[in-house]
Amino acid sequence: MLKTSCLVLYLWRVLEQFLNHIKSHQLFGMESRVLLAVSGGMDSMVMAHLFREAGIPIGVAHGNFQLRGIESDEDEVFVHSYCEKFKLPIFLRRFETEKYAHENGISIQMAARELRYAWFDELLELEHFDRVATAHHVNDSIETVLLNWVNGSSLDGFTGIPVKNGKIVRPLLFATRMEIEHYAQKSNIEWREDASNNTIDYQRNFIRHKITPLLRELNPSLERTIQRGMDKLTAEKELLDQGFKRWKHEFVNHFPEKMIIQKKAFDQYQHGGAFILYRLINHLGFNYDACVSILGSLQGQPGKRFIGAAHDLIIDRDELVIFPKVDFWKKVDVKEGQHQVLLGSWNMEIAEGDDLITSDKFRAVVDAGKIKFPLTWRQWQPGDVFYPLGMDHRKKVSDLLIDEKVSLADKSRVTVLESDGQIIWVVGYRLDNRCKVTPETRKVIRFLVTPYFA
Repeated sequence: MLKTSCLVLYLWRVLEQFLNHIKSHQLFGMESRVLLAVSGGMDSMVMAHLFREAGIPIGVAHGNFQLRGIESDEDEVFVHSYCEKFKLPIFLRRFETEKYAHENGISIQMAARELRYAWFDELLELEHFDRVATAHHVNDSIETVLLNWVNGSSLDGFTGIPVKNGKIVRPLLFATRMEIEHYAQKSNIEWREDASNNTIDYQRNFIRHKITPLLRELNPSLERTIQRGMDKLTAEKELLDQGFKRWKHEFVNHFPEKMIIQKKAFDQYQHGGAFILYRLINHLGFNYDACVSILGSLQGQPGKRFIGAAHDLIIDRDELVIFPKVDFWKKVDVKEGQHQVLLGSWNMEIAEGDDLITSDKFRAVVDAGKIKFPLTWRQWQPGDVFYPLGMDHRKKVSDLLIDEKVSLADKSRVTVLESDGQIIWVVGYRLDNRCKVTPETRKVIRFLVTPYFA
């Protein structure tokens, strides 16, 4: 009787820890519909058991990635039988994982991850679930940290697997692998063993079977110690995020067509400036080494350009200017009667009318009788000339841009509109005098150009 009572108390305490973890991290409400990612392995089967014990409405998603032959099919049958037994809604899908990995040039593990989470997003929307729960636990988080450390990650990689990320939640991150196994045995939970987990062919398995046991020899309480360390780093990261937000507010300006960072933003940092810049622009295709080079060039001659995957960065006199690549821009024709045309990351609207308001520098009004379609819209080029409004002699576009103090970065985005080989508008700067509206004008054509940060 005493043994039975101790078992009941133990099982109740684990359930209480599970519920406290959900509540303290606000993973979801007890009335939420949660989709469980269940592979059939020990971790996910324990998770399913705890959800059922807690009485939380659930459905089960099982993906067959067809990587282990008949074992994958047997996992699918096992999970399906479990859901039938407990009358749980189940969603099954088979993926051609190897084909997807080959077509996208990625690893099998990355392919499976992309396919899995894309499917989860689909189920959330179509089946109206509130959250997706995965069965990651403390040891998974530790293995992730060690992998990130080996691969040179920043602080973001040392905080472990997040307890929640959007609608993805991890309700088992309160428990270690050993604790989950003990609970599974005491609760008589059945699960499927994945033979590939026992090999060291994968990096994560190498850490699990080779590295972690050695670290545990140094510290028998390894999991709890590292978990506390990750909790501290998470708090430090929150503080860092707040400081980074204030730094951006003070030194970074976003415009529709570019982003500007003041050079003085890095004056107070002897060693951390490159990382701050990397944190700001890595999503635009600039790696950490590029950011080190950029910071090393701040005091050099203005005009140095750095090439990212989709954006370029130019060091100007007092600022860094980042803008989408313009190398792919090709000239476009504007046909008579056409109402809209795109050039690179700019949009032009064309309309006839009698509106002569031109207060917006990206709006131009011309005499329709003085232009000839089709017009040509293109980037400006060295040697381009036109007759600026109010002048009866030619001027180089390059000289106009110098007079207007156009930055090196913005010069690459200047465009011109041509009629019959003659520039009629340096877009955003000056109209050509030869097509201006006069008292004799009978019809006008209006152009409105809208820049956007593509």
